[in-house]
Amino acid sequence: MTSRGTPSRFLRSVLQNGVGRYVCQLKRISIVFSKKAQSSLGARDFIEEGVVDYANKNPGTVVYVSPQPCRVPKIVAEYLNGNVREETITSKTSQQISELLTKLTNQSGLEIIRIRKPFHTDSPSIQGLWHPFTNRPPSIGPIRPQKPDS
Repeated sequence: MTSRGTPSRFLRSVLQNGVGRYVCQLKRISIVFSKKAQSSLGARDFIEEGVVDYANKNPGTVVYVSPQPCRVPKIVAEYLNGNVREETITSKTSQQISELLTKLTNQSGLEIIRIRKPFHTDSPSIQGLWHPFTNRPPSIGPIRPQKPDS
């Protein structure tokens, strides 16, 4: 696909993050799994051994664990800007689920799209281009090259 067909935007910070202290954009994690299904084996292992460590490392994120009779275990991530991402964790190991949670924690919740330029300003310069003859009065006339003295 060409670059014209993909959406793009200027580089920006989410909620001015980085101006003051850092605020993790992930608000809530919900782990939905089945107590009996074979596809939820990795999720059950992660809940037994890794969910407490994750919660201690990320005190600003609320972690919900909900055992429900479901066929597909999933992680539902909710961000401060209101976006919700669902990731299926069918037949994943505890280590893979931990890596997925780390990835979701480090994201901002915005869609991943092409960035137009690596820089952007909200108040661009209105001075215009400058050259040595910008403010020269027109009465002086055009400048001619000097003739070398013979």
